[in-house]
Amino acid sequence: MNLSRKLWYGALPALFMTLLSASAYAEEVVIKKKTLGELFEATGWVGYIMVFLSIAGLAIYIENMVNIRREKLAPTALSEDLQALIDEEQYDQAVELCDEEGGYLSHLIGSALRMRHAGYDEMIAGLEAAAQEERFKLDTKISYLSLCGNMGPLVGLLGTVTGMITSFQKIESMKAPTPGDLAEGVYESLVNTTLGLAIGIFFLSLFFFMKNKVTRLSLSINLQAVDLLKHLAGTGIGGKH
Repeated sequence: MNLSRKLWYGALPALFMTLLSASAYAEEVVIKKKTLGELFEATGWVGYIMVFLSIAGLAIYIENMVNIRREKLAPTALSEDLQALIDEEQYDQAVELCDEEGGYLSHLIGSALRMRHAGYDEMIAGLEAAAQEERFKLDTKISYLSLCGNMGPLVGLLGTVTGMITSFQKIESMKAPTPGDLAEGVYESLVNTTLGLAIGIFFLSLFFFMKNKVTRLSLSINLQAVDLLKHLAGTGIGGKH
């Protein structure tokens, strides 16, 4: 029992010194901790490329959100006007209206009505071809979000590699480099990777959101266009103007 107490009392000073050392090391780490601004500065010229990439991606997303909406692609007033003209068999006027308005629904109805002399089946074929063209346009618009999302990690990796090259060159020029010098250069370089991955996750998420939105709108407007023309099936529209 006395031996155990002696060992315990003898270990107390060592334990106390260990705790003091850990506390001092923690304080040193806190003191050396860099701000976000300093970390961004460590990214170098690659950091500014990623800032530009982020701004461009946000601008593209905002533009897509403004223009890829049902009221832009298939306005309610246009649909009602086209329905009235088709019901009155004013097909030429309907085609002219489609040419004036432009847009997704206008292109579909205009393409279909131009094929009316060939029959209803050819009208639907023309509508489907126009729908594929309009879908391609929308997919092209949102594809730039995917480009930003895929470029982010690659640019970040470029910054990491160039940063580590610079770090190793700096260490090579030192007379007595320490592990801390190497660690500092490495973690500063990895900031580029972190920023690049963050950009990639953010913009790829936006891309898939917009892709689903485009798919949903395309299907809805395609069905709306077919609905506008469905009562012409079997009416012998071929000879009417």
